[in-house]
Amino acid sequence: MTTFTAIASESSAATSFTDAQTPPGQARQVYEALLQRPDAAASRDLANALLEQQLAIAADQQDDLPEQPQALAEWINAGVARNVEAYQAYLEGRKTGAPRRYFSGRAQALHFIRSVAPTKCVDGAWLYGLLPHYRDVRFHGLIRTYLEELGDGDPALNHVVLYQKLLARYGCDDPLALSDEHYLQGALQLSLGYTAEQHLPELIGYNLGYEQLPLHLMISAFELNELGIDPYYFQLHVTIDNASTGHAHKAMQAVLQNLPVVGDAEAFYRRVRRGYRLNDQGIGSTEVIKRFDLHSELLGILERKRQAAGQVHSDYCRIEGRTVNEWLSVPGQLDDFLQALEKRGWIQRHRDPQHSRFWQLVQGEQAAMFGVFSPYELQVLHDWIAGGWQAHSQPDLQLVGRSPARAIFRSHFRQPPAATPISVVVNGMSDTGVPPNDFNDECQALQSELDRLPVDLRAQRLIDLMAPAHHATPAGLYATRQFSALLQQP
Repeated sequence: MTTFTAIASESSAATSFTDAQTPPGQARQVYEALLQRPDAAASRDLANALLEQQLAIAADQQDDLPEQPQALAEWINAGVARNVEAYQAYLEGRKTGAPRRYFSGRAQALHFIRSVAPTKCVDGAWLYGLLPHYRDVRFHGLIRTYLEELGDGDPALNHVVLYQKLLARYGCDDPLALSDEHYLQGALQLSLGYTAEQHLPELIGYNLGYEQLPLHLMISAFELNELGIDPYYFQLHVTIDNASTGHAHKAMQAVLQNLPVVGDAEAFYRRVRRGYRLNDQGIGSTEVIKRFDLHSELLGILERKRQAAGQVHSDYCRIEGRTVNEWLSVPGQLDDFLQALEKRGWIQRHRDPQHSRFWQLVQGEQAAMFGVFSPYELQVLHDWIAGGWQAHSQPDLQLVGRSPARAIFRSHFRQPPAATPISVVVNGMSDTGVPPNDFNDECQALQSELDRLPVDLRAQRLIDLMAPAHHATPAGLYATRQFSALLQQP
């Protein structure tokens, strides 16, 4: 099954999040270059150019960081307290009847999940460039953060794998036209990861900002769960980014541990602050949510369908005197076509979609147009037809996902996924007792390769496979497990 991801295996190019017809902008060019050709000089040049451009913009912006890095712990605690207080106020409002703040329905929630995918599918990439320095104690906390983003090689905990599964589960793994803004955060993360030698303070500053606990993350997790969408990926970040022992705490420590003892500490911290400001570049989560328009999204879906199958309908059915093929033959007519379907009673807005003849044509195994629309597209159509009716009804959990998310979420924490054991090949048999087969031969081949390498080259080979484009693959997950074990050795 084709997955909606920008993660590539060693032998294949990255799948774009944007339709091939959409010309790439600068951010998307950098994004794809660093996933497909990260070692090419041209890719690194693109990354440096993008970073310098965005850092120049950040230099003229303001931030909320304290003037002295020694005050960062107090700053973090104050930010957590504000966000927790705001979240409690949000929950109190919901208890007294306030509507959801972010998602009017499942379609908007799924659109959000799709729109932030370019960033989520390179989660942690900004820290990749630190791996060669795994023996340097100053970077221990940051490298641990990267390994935890990778789930220490456990596919059940690898953040990118989790997001890929989230997209696939709710039918959001088909290509989606996205603007260059949607790629910018992911491109910046990749650029920092591949130019760490030239941008270490900026990398540390970016990490400081990204690992703080934002209010929108807590609200998103709550509302996704309420809509029957598994919130585990988002809830995981609520817990793992905590200020006590989590990534937020490690991020603060990294700033203090890397302040120069000899040299210009003030200049270093200024660069940290510019890197911190990069978190505000591009389109953020709340802006993605705010820009969603259900009617426009439906028209966009129908326009893409028109281009793909505009002349395949029979001519015996006429809507307002025109055949379906005639309605679909010319762009720009789809809004009128929807109005015509409403006028003829094929679509009954603000009622249960089951009452609409058009819905019955597209949904269900016996539907004449079964399979024409993806699960996400069906959800958009469902929510548009339902309109005001949906506000007084329960979400259609059977439409896109069968299990209520609350039970899923609880099961994650009641029975955490077991860590995948590190497999070592001995006499043709792995130490987990699994003989070689077509599903694990890549890992078996990798272990044979590692056995022939000296220790230092072995570590470098593992690092290569833990790159953003590879760590979610079987070989990358295996390499991560091996690297994590290596760090535990004295």
